[in-house]
Amino acid sequence: MRRMGIDALYRKPSLSRRHSGHQIYPYLLRGLTISRPNHVWAADITYLPMRRGFVYLFAVLDWASRRVLAWRLSHTLTTDFCFEAVREAITQYGCPEIFNTDQGCQFTSLEFTGLLKAHEIQISKNGKGCWRGNVFVERLWRSIKYEEVYLHAYDTVREAHQGMTRYLMFYNQARLHQALDGQTPDQVYDDQLTTRQTAA
Repeated sequence: MRRMGIDALYRKPSLSRRHSGHQIYPYLLRGLTISRPNHVWAADITYLPMRRGFVYLFAVLDWASRRVLAWRLSHTLTTDFCFEAVREAITQYGCPEIFNTDQGCQFTSLEFTGLLKAHEIQISKNGKGCWRGNVFVERLWRSIKYEEVYLHAYDTVREAHQGMTRYLMFYNQARLHQALDGQTPDQVYDDQLTTRQTAA
């Protein structure tokens, strides 16, 4: 099959591809201690299988608390649904100091980076070998798929949206995390922000 150039058609893992004309940004998280909410946000795209076809999921995650701040589903790998989720997160939670993604064309587009620059957010991008940059988002994808998606064969995008709404509310508000000393992302995010505001 290889000699004949025959290849199976399937969803491949490389969802975010670099655009040759877009600016390459440095990775800012190497050696950085991240222990407070809104210090670093991370984001990525994955696909959710349905009974027929699939849909793409984009999520914005607060690094320190693991809280999912905003998310969107889409049929296509365009920039707009990523842009909308980030804008929602900024509107509801303020601005992080650093926003980290991979070098995918959705995230290096002028529209996406322009939103971050307009809010004076430092832009960090994973390079080759920077596996740590997406590790918490990858863990989120694993939790979503094994605890929700693989247990339900969604027939429609509406069902997928309802499933994500249900699961991410549970993830933020009720799912205890060993890495957070048995607390939920909401508890860590809210408690640490309250502590910082009181100290100020």
